[in-house]
Amino acid sequence: MRKLLLAAAAAALVSTLLLVPAAVQAQSPIVIKFSHVVANDTPKGKGALKFKEFAEKYTDGKVKIEVYPNSSLYKDKEEIEALQLGSVQMLAPSTAKFAPLGVKEFEALDLPWLFKDDETYAAAMKGTVGKWLFQKLEAKGITGLAYWDNGFHMVSSSRPLMKPADFQGLKFRISGSKVADQYFRLVGSIPQIMAFSEVYQALQTGVVDGCENTASNYLTQKFYEVQKDITVSYHAHLQYAVIVNSKFWAGLPPDIRTQLEKAMAEATDYTNSIARQENEDALAEIKKSGKTTLHYLSDADRKAWQEAMQPTYKWAKGRVGQEVLDLVAKELDVKMN
Repeated sequence: MRKLLLAAAAAALVSTLLLVPAAVQAQSPIVIKFSHVVANDTPKGKGALKFKEFAEKYTDGKVKIEVYPNSSLYKDKEEIEALQLGSVQMLAPSTAKFAPLGVKEFEALDLPWLFKDDETYAAAMKGTVGKWLFQKLEAKGITGLAYWDNGFHMVSSSRPLMKPADFQGLKFRISGSKVADQYFRLVGSIPQIMAFSEVYQALQTGVVDGCENTASNYLTQKFYEVQKDITVSYHAHLQYAVIVNSKFWAGLPPDIRTQLEKAMAEATDYTNSIARQENEDALAEIKKSGKTTLHYLSDADRKAWQEAMQPTYKWAKGRVGQEVLDLVAKELDVKMN
């Protein structure tokens, strides 16, 4: 009888132990790793943290968002492959990063002087153009959730860049867009693709002479400390696409996915609402530092830049295709050649 009781007790204990992992697993939150390459104190960085706040609140803690800023998890050349492999669930790369996937159409958004202001950009991304581009990602196992604004590009170097001829012979860092590569070549410079995390050192050591980026990135990455001159040109726009691994997203419980969509919508409104002010504040902070000189284009200078870069539009047809150019032209009421 004693042996039977001991055996029964042992069996009960084993059963209890076997049940513990399942119980623990049932209570464990769903973890979403959100990787990006910029600082927390930027529109994208703040947007990611705001999404974390909303997502964890609306799901009552059933989802945990782990945000990895400043390329701390993956560099920008690695992160999309990591997303496709499921090593990370969410990213917010610049739209120029999709061309290596075979989705070159996104590069149409990099055309110089395309968006006349933030409102024009926002309308295009919420409209036909933004939706059509996201559909192109589905075949790659990627689902587009939102577009985040980061404003307009400036250019910098160790000399003032006021006229197209001023770019002659300078090595410029670009993020990878062939459209950007083209318009920099048209003004006589030598574009070089480089990871965002490597730009500061490259500018500091002279590996490249200059770069283009938004005011908030110039400030938070301290690019302005190693560039004598910045031209507030606003010649092209920088936007991010918040994306998620499609298989992971489809596998989420429907109620959880609904709450995450709500969190993303609100985080997007927040991010896009602060982008302009963040850049204005960053520009003021850069000016206040006295470490670089800010230059502004005259109407004649701006016209000269536009004329020098205009052939990019005709060239882009062979790169991004006529269909997306037609969509953009119709949405923005611009001429493509």
